[in-house]
Amino acid sequence: MYHTWMRFFTPGPAHHRLGLVCLGVGLQHGTLPTVGPRTLDHHVAVVVSTGRGWFRTPDGHRTTVTAPALLWLTPGIPHHYAPDPDTGWDEAFVDFTGPTADTYTELGYIEPDRPVVALSDAAAPRATVGRIVRAARRGNPLLEVETSAAVHELLVTLRRARADTAPDGEQLLQALARDACKALTVADHAARHGMTPAELRTAVRRGAGCSPKDYLLGIRLGRAKELLATTELPVAAVARRVGYDDPAYFSRLFTRRAGLAPVRFREQQGRTVPGGWSNQVPDPDHPPTIERLHTT
Repeated sequence: MYHTWMRFFTPGPAHHRLGLVCLGVGLQHGTLPTVGPRTLDHHVAVVVSTGRGWFRTPDGHRTTVTAPALLWLTPGIPHHYAPDPDTGWDEAFVDFTGPTADTYTELGYIEPDRPVVALSDAAAPRATVGRIVRAARRGNPLLEVETSAAVHELLVTLRRARADTAPDGEQLLQALARDACKALTVADHAARHGMTPAELRTAVRRGAGCSPKDYLLGIRLGRAKELLATTELPVAAVARRVGYDDPAYFSRLFTRRAGLAPVRFREQQGRTVPGGWSNQVPDPDHPPTIERLHTT
């Protein structure tokens, strides 16, 4: 016995230019029928929140699926799976497609070579799927855009929910971020953490989806933009503050990544900040307002 609810969408050409569109969403639970063997022309994320079952890869290998888990169904790759007939399972699925999926794959958010992924918790992904379900109400004029945005959110949420996102990996990224503006090479950072450069590259790519060099560069340039926008420090001084002794090299790097020179960025974004720039992230539930400032 099983229960199924699903909706399917047909986004138009303009929606496809968003880069990622939702093609369908479904909620199912119970002893669902076997799926496949079949091959699709689009991606599907299947979130299994309770129960267990199996997944068979194209080479015939059968993997046990134990909730919470994620199944990646990727275009052109045959798949074959089912819940255990004794326990069944509770699943939510989202079909999606678009060229941006290739970028998410490159960054490690979608893993075609790892179709079964253990999750630490399915609650957050299920909540995101719930937003797609609510957007799927009949007659919603914002359907395609709302669901497109929610697919982006789902991919991020699934990345955070992966069981292999260990606390020590998060601590490593936080430590790298803390030391990002020091004049250290990638090899220096690796040595500080008792790792080889190769081990550091593997850990950062697993945790952040990019190389250590790109991870550190993003943090450095973000800090440089803050200094350019909120201080009158010369560009050379800004370069030194973010770890570059050669201001000319810093300017070339900034221009290549930001699309405009540091001086030009300051002309566009510069502003005086009384009391200095705050590093404290505002509480999104209670953001600062004029009224609050006047009453504190």
